[in-house]
Amino acid sequence: MDLVPVIDLLGGVVVHARRGERGAYRPIRSGLCDGADPWTIVEALLALHPFRALYIADLDAIGRTGDHAAVVADLARRFPGLTLWVDGGAATAAAARLWLDHGAGVVVVGSETLASADNLAAIRAGVPAERVALSLDYRGDAFMGPPGLDAAPGLWPDRLIAMTLARVGSDAGPDLDRLAAVRAAGGGRAVYAAGGVRSPADLAALAERGAAGVLLASALHDGRIVPDRL
Repeated sequence: MDLVPVIDLLGGVVVHARRGERGAYRPIRSGLCDGADPWTIVEALLALHPFRALYIADLDAIGRTGDHAAVVADLARRFPGLTLWVDGGAATAAAARLWLDHGAGVVVVGSETLASADNLAAIRAGVPAERVALSLDYRGDAFMGPPGLDAAPGLWPDRLIAMTLARVGSDAGPDLDRLAAVRAAGGGRAVYAAGGVRSPADLAALAERGAAGVLLASALHDGRIVPDRL
């Protein structure tokens, strides 16, 4: 099971994501290092464990208020052994390819940003299959995205993220039922769990239920998951 740390970028700094309530996000206070600039945070994460990938959520790009393309490009240069998964609000093939040009190894397409399923089809046609992932975004039980996309696995790429926004930055634990549902519908696709991981026990539960990987943030910064358990 892949372990993928997450940084959420807003206004040039890493912020602490909580339950998808983006207006309330504040600069992160990490137990791993001082400061909230992305370079310091990434260095601290890699000192914790030799992660192979890093998930970057560019909240400015998702919200259409700017972007962190220069930051992504610089991180790609500084950490060439790290595959960057970038969720930058890409809703077209051209936007997805632009993130690849900026250094993304994998472009994450968030269902919440798609205007229609046709956008996803165009991205899949215009981006190499191994360099795209679809985040199926849920707020509670409500799917956030084009109607029906959550029940149309024929449109999905081979890499999926089961994203339960209300669990992000919470102590509620991972959404095991959501993971199971997406895996059942996905027909063997790799499914990554996102949101709510609190402890090594949660990691074990996700592994037992067949998660291909898990996105991590809060439990790394506050020390609930320590290097020897990773």
